[in-house]
Amino acid sequence: MKDIAISVEGLSKAYQLGQIGSGTLSRDLERWYARIRGKEDPLLIIGENNDQNTKSHSNVVWSLKDISFEVKKGDAVGIIGKNGAGKSTLLKILSKVTTPTTGRISGNGRIASLLEVGTGFHPELSGRENIFLNGAILGMRKREIQRKLEEIVDFAGIERYLDTPVKRYSSGMYVRLAFAVAAHLESEILIVDEVLAVGDADFQKKCLGKMSEVSKGEGRTVLFVSHNMTAIKKLCSSSILLNKGNIEMSDLTHRVIEHYYHSNKERLAKVSLSSKREGSGVVQFYDFDILNNYCEPKSVMLSGETIVLKFILNAKSDIQNIDIGFSIHDEDENMLSVIYSSYQDKIFNLKKGLNEVFFELADNYLSNRTYFIRGLLKADNIIADMPLEPLGELVIESGNFYQTGSIGHQTSKVAFLIKGKWS
Repeated sequence: MKDIAISVEGLSKAYQLGQIGSGTLSRDLERWYARIRGKEDPLLIIGENNDQNTKSHSNVVWSLKDISFEVKKGDAVGIIGKNGAGKSTLLKILSKVTTPTTGRISGNGRIASLLEVGTGFHPELSGRENIFLNGAILGMRKREIQRKLEEIVDFAGIERYLDTPVKRYSSGMYVRLAFAVAAHLESEILIVDEVLAVGDADFQKKCLGKMSEVSKGEGRTVLFVSHNMTAIKKLCSSSILLNKGNIEMSDLTHRVIEHYYHSNKERLAKVSLSSKREGSGVVQFYDFDILNNYCEPKSVMLSGETIVLKFILNAKSDIQNIDIGFSIHDEDENMLSVIYSSYQDKIFNLKKGLNEVFFELADNYLSNRTYFIRGLLKADNIIADMPLEPLGELVIESGNFYQTGSIGHQTSKVAFLIKGKWS
C-alpha cells in the first residue's frame, strides 16, 4: 500500500550465546541457503522468552519473537517497554544495522537513524566530513547537503568544532550533531532511540520540537524509543508496547501508556531511598503514592476527580513542629503551584519511625497533561528533607470536570481549568 511507510511481518531475532560459527563449511552453507530463502536458521535451538531474570539452559536468546505491525506515512509512533523488551533490537533491524533471524521488513523511503552514540559516524573524520558522509549514504547530492549544512551546524551548536575530528567530541556534542544530521537530511523515515538521554534538558526539548516538526509539518515518519512517557505522549499519536520480545499492545499512545502503568509491577510514583537530597535528615520522605478518593493507588486520574496524595515520612526520633510542603510542576519543570501544611495552620508531630500523612485535593483543576510532584519537609522552619528528584509523576486525562458531559478545552497546552457561575 502506498500510504504504508514500514511493514513488519513475523519478525524474530535470536542471538547465539558463546560460539557462533557452526564449525563446518556444509553447515555454514546450509545456514546461508536458509537465510537467502527467508527461512529460519536450521541450526538454531529454540530458546526461552527474552527474560533476563530467568535462567535458561538454551544457548539462544530471542530478543524479538514473531512480531508484526505497520506504520503509515507521516505517523509518529512510540515504542515503549522495560529494559530488555527488544526495543533497541527492533530499531537496529529497521535501520539495517543488524539482520533479522526470520521475518520480513519492507520500507517505503530512505531511513535516517539515531541509535547509540557514534552509530554512523567515522571517528577520524571531522564533523563537516561526517555530515557529507551521512548525506551521501542517504543518496543526497553534495549541493543538497551543502544547502542543509548551516541549519545542521546551527541546530547542533558545534560551529567552532565543525572541522575537528568527532573522536574529540564530548558525548553531548556527539549526540547533538548526530541528531541534527538525522533530522535535517532528507530522509522519509526518522528512527530515534533513547540516546537523547545523553543531552541536556534544553537540547532534549529542542529535539522533541524538531521531531514534532518533522512528523506533523513535513509529513515524515518517526519511530521513537524512550522511557520518558511524557515525551512519548507529547510526540506520538500511537505507540507499541514490547514485552519480552513480543508486542503486548499497539494502540493510541495514552491507552498504551495507561496499560503500561497498570501492568508495571514496579510502583512508578515512589521516591527512591537512594535519591540525592538536601536537609538535616531528622525526618525524610520514605514513600509516596497517588490515590483516588477510595484510597486506591492510581497512576492516571481524571480532571475534576478527587486526588489524595499519601506521604510516608521516616522520623529518626519523636519530633514536633513538622511543616510538610509539596509543589506541582509541568513537563518543563515550571512550578505551577506550591502549598505547605502551615498555610492552613497545620503542623505535625511525628513518632519515631514511619508516619502516614494524607493531602486531599478535592478541587482538582488540573488539565490533560503530566505533572511532577516535588516535596520539602521543614522541622522548626529548618529544611529537614528536600529530595532533588520528584517524589512522583501525576498523569491527568480529560474528565467530566464541568459536570455537564462536556470536556471543554482540556488539552495538554492548558495548565489548569477554571469554572464559575455565569449570569
